[in-house]
Amino acid sequence: MNIIDDLKERGAINQTTDEEGLRKLTEEKAISLYCGVDPTGDSMHIGHLIPFMILRRFQLAGHKPVILIGGATGSIGDPSGRSSERVLQSMEQVQQNVDKLTAQMRKLFFTSDKDAAELRLVNNYDWTKSISLLDFLRDFGKHFNLNSMLAKDSVANRLETGISFTEFSYQILQSIDYLHLFQHEDVQLQIGGADQWGNITAGLDLIRKKEGANSQAYGLTIPLMLKADGTKFGKSAGGAVWLDPEKTTPYEFYQFWLNQDDRDVIKYLNYFTFLGKEEIAELEEQVASQPHKRLAQQRLAQEVTRFVHGQAALDDAIKISQALFTGEISQLNASEIEQGFKNMPSFDSSKEPQNLATWLVDLGIEPSRRQSREDIQNGAISINGQKITDLDWEWTSDQSFDERFVIVRRGKKNYFLVRLV
Repeated sequence: MNIIDDLKERGAINQTTDEEGLRKLTEEKAISLYCGVDPTGDSMHIGHLIPFMILRRFQLAGHKPVILIGGATGSIGDPSGRSSERVLQSMEQVQQNVDKLTAQMRKLFFTSDKDAAELRLVNNYDWTKSISLLDFLRDFGKHFNLNSMLAKDSVANRLETGISFTEFSYQILQSIDYLHLFQHEDVQLQIGGADQWGNITAGLDLIRKKEGANSQAYGLTIPLMLKADGTKFGKSAGGAVWLDPEKTTPYEFYQFWLNQDDRDVIKYLNYFTFLGKEEIAELEEQVASQPHKRLAQQRLAQEVTRFVHGQAALDDAIKISQALFTGEISQLNASEIEQGFKNMPSFDSSKEPQNLATWLVDLGIEPSRRQSREDIQNGAISINGQKITDLDWEWTSDQSFDERFVIVRRGKKNYFLVRLV
């Protein structure tokens, strides 16, 4: 199946500048295409991942992707989807972010010698840093009609609140990127989110003015990702779901996908995994006939966590999940405890031995000595997965995970992380 038809079947295309022309081109030859990300932070989140998964699909279909890190565009800020001006970062901070995102891209997409041969990773700062102001105005600015620029959604939506010339000029810089890659990397397609349509079409206009009206260059955007309840995809209770394991642990990442709504899971399997259509259809049947088993969510969580964090991190995430579900946490190590209990209520304790009933009150886990003793006697208190019913039981630091953590469970679902200091 042609890659364009495959993407349409998956619901992964929002707009194309010339669908039939692009379909014909991709059938005739292997094309080069690109997608970019600006280094506005030191990590991508899962919203950034969507167009790059589409880029990977083109690669698997035999095409040649180019990944662009926006060291130049990221230094001024894209107005798309924003109601106010960005706070400019220092060039040193931008470069630090470029380095972090470059490392993320290499980890995600350069996983084999084949990838290294087929993929290109570029930074638009390399070809914009030497453009003088006069060159910018004469060679590029002259080709942009002010009325057309004002009509782009990214600008039009900001006219009431105001937009600086810096952010207004963003579409010119991104257009220069497409022109440069068209000229030097034979790139004929740019991919982006739905909010990038104006920037992409501005680039196509520049190519045709500089290289001729018949230049074969195209644009494709993916749909805005919304959850079934109408809210924006990519957020959890703790905020954005990051690809950096220091910001969102692999366990939290795994749990995010595992907890997706039945109404959304098939869509996400189509977008974020490389499973075949037959397998996805089978999972869709299971969602309808056996929703309580959540087999589609399990497969989604496994596939995406493995892609982003690797098999070892996936194994750890599953191990932590199973331990928390069964309450048998004694087999976890300190690192796994730190991941699994990162967002649970936590307390600090010294390593001095103490009577359990008193210790729970001192920590603040129990409201009173009477309640503490009652919960212990009733079997409602577990320490590191072991139920304690002895009122004289004394806690010591030997009963901890690597003398760093103790896990207290009160009742069936109330977990507390105690950090030993």
